[in-house]
Amino acid sequence: MSETPETARAVVVYESMFGSTRLIAEAIADGLRESADVRVLPVREAPESFPDCDLIVLGAPTHVHGMSRPATRAEAGRWADDPHRALTLESGAEGIGVREWLETCGDLPHLYAAFDTRADMTELVTGSAAAILDRRLRKTGARKLADRASFLVDKQNALVGGEIARARDWGRAVGEALLSQAEVRS
Repeated sequence: MSETPETARAVVVYESMFGSTRLIAEAIADGLRESADVRVLPVREAPESFPDCDLIVLGAPTHVHGMSRPATRAEAGRWADDPHRALTLESGAEGIGVREWLETCGDLPHLYAAFDTRADMTELVTGSAAAILDRRLRKTGARKLADRASFLVDKQNALVGGEIARARDWGRAVGEALLSQAEVRS
């Protein structure tokens, strides 16, 4: 009797202000599902540890060259209140962000990948929340499974054309890397 291989488990945790990062997280999860069982959680619903997961994919919008802070999330709320901007704030967006959540985390999965959404300009100008997430996750002792990724939004905070497909492809590549890790360990 042969044993059935254990399915890899992954969680995608994200922070989103106006919905673009949520859409990217969902697309990444779609691609990743070809290789793993996946849960997608907004950061406000994420537990402080994931003892049953092999991989965490963590994402956030880029604010002021890095991760959001309470002040930048409050500013996003003011933007949503401005009728000239035509923005809708995600439920819970002004609550806890990835920055604060990481400070409370216990055991995270041993593998990670990081992503962000940022303005459609060079990273030198915009900064990257994913770059900071990458450093912070490495400090937890987790090991990077895939290079970080940035997905772009336009001046109205809408995703640039093709970014959903690119996120799905990145998720698929992360899943393939996860399967390769499992084969190496067995």
